[in-house]
Amino acid sequence: MSEPKARKTNFIRQIIDKDLTSGKHRSIHTRFPPEPNGYLHIGHAKSICLNFGIAKDYQGPCNLRFDDTNPTKENIEFVESIQHDIKWLGFRWNGEIRYSSNYFPQLYQYAVELIRKGLAYIDELSPKQIRDYRGSLTEPGKNSPFRDRSVEENLAMFENMRLGEFAEGSACLRAKVNMASPFIVMRDPVLYRIKFAEHHQTGNQWCIYPMYDFTHCISDALEGITHSLCTLEFQDNRRLYDWILDNISIPCRPRQYEFSRLNLEYTVISKRKLNQLVTEKHVESWDDPRMPTLSGLRRRGYTASSIREFCQRIGVTKQENYIKISALESCIRDELNENAPRAMAILEPVKVVIENKGQEEELLTIPNHPNQPKMGNRKVPFSRKIYIDRTDFREEANKQYKRLVLGQEVRLRYAYVIKAERIEKDITGEVRTIFCTYDAETLNKDPVDGRKIKGVIHWVSIAHALPAEFRLYDRLFSIPNPAVVDFLTAINSGSLVIKQGFVEQSLASAKPEKPYQFERKGYFCADSHYSSADHLVFNRTVSLRDTWKKLRS
Repeated sequence: MSEPKARKTNFIRQIIDKDLTSGKHRSIHTRFPPEPNGYLHIGHAKSICLNFGIAKDYQGPCNLRFDDTNPTKENIEFVESIQHDIKWLGFRWNGEIRYSSNYFPQLYQYAVELIRKGLAYIDELSPKQIRDYRGSLTEPGKNSPFRDRSVEENLAMFENMRLGEFAEGSACLRAKVNMASPFIVMRDPVLYRIKFAEHHQTGNQWCIYPMYDFTHCISDALEGITHSLCTLEFQDNRRLYDWILDNISIPCRPRQYEFSRLNLEYTVISKRKLNQLVTEKHVESWDDPRMPTLSGLRRRGYTASSIREFCQRIGVTKQENYIKISALESCIRDELNENAPRAMAILEPVKVVIENKGQEEELLTIPNHPNQPKMGNRKVPFSRKIYIDRTDFREEANKQYKRLVLGQEVRLRYAYVIKAERIEKDITGEVRTIFCTYDAETLNKDPVDGRKIKGVIHWVSIAHALPAEFRLYDRLFSIPNPAVVDFLTAINSGSLVIKQGFVEQSLASAKPEKPYQFERKGYFCADSHYSSADHLVFNRTVSLRDTWKKLRS
């Protein structure tokens, strides 16, 4: 029996190991807490793999909890898409789905507890005034004139807020911490605000909603979470996380630990910016194959296992950095090179007539994968008239060009050696037909006279070719870090190129998420929205090589 694969460690696992060894915890309980205000993206995949992976390795539960505290930006579509993406990645949550809105009654009572202790007050400053009073990184804030209301007045006003007797923006509940704190998050943060909006879970039951920072730590405690894992932008918020739990009567005491978020080149990983791309129609939808969302990557042809492998390779640290997008592409290339069956597709067709071949057709036996015999073979018709790619022919070329040249020979993939004898052009001067001859003794073997044939090109029989649309996707942005500029000005105008061509007949029933390597062109899959038996549409997942290496060097 082979030895089990060693588990990759990181600083969070080291903390957990220490907590278990010391007896601080007897078991581990994690959670994945997305806000349902957008689709999950590749950065969320890192957090999913971390939280669910730790739970699995330490044989503990991992909850799925929607931190749904802002009904104006959340909806059921996002809730359902998040569930689907987590399952697609290969993870299952513990028990029923949780919602922070499940805890609204308890959260309200904990807010009342803080008011009773003199640690929270109703503020009637406007949102702009609150920001102005908060100060800056170099200047302390100043106290609100409403900071010293009595406990009784605060309790009565908070109840009136709950009953809908205040207009939106006219009052809020703030924690009474320290307006001179060097950490702005601790300068009397807002705990509750008024929103007359229907909630996707609670309907119109509430018109006041708790803020994320107040909700998150209490939800963790109510669920018995031991290690609350979040990204580094919440590092300062840990002080508020601890302050709230230290000042309410709740038995469980989770701890927050931060790790670096995933920053990916040529990408924006911000739900606000991704939402802007969608709402302003810069992309088709949240699952546009150029988007870094999990649904977009899936539609493009990325597999769940390749994304899990990517998250494994980049690891978990506290160091902020940008991951090269080639690292993500490498994961899917490595997988598809081994697992994707091969097929022939012509993206820019030009007609070839083999003049010395009769009208009869041959059925050639072609392997589905050159290195995977278990994938079997397929029958592909070969006939007198075929399509080849226009880029595979030149009238003249130097010796470095190893494809079809007028007056020279090349091999057709898994078929015969052909020679270009003459051409026919249209009125614009573009080659319309290439007339060739073939050597009938060269089916999958070298010419008997020892001629050396250097090039190999792919082809499709015209009589059996299926029309297909090819969507060639590339990086959505033209610069490595679009966040340093107005990101909309950095959109890559060549991020989608559409071509009309043909595929071999074996692809008539190609299914979405089923990968193929189109010989010499890249890895593709049928589009889940537009492809059908009557109109085949293929998305390029990734090219065969990192074509941007040359551009960057």
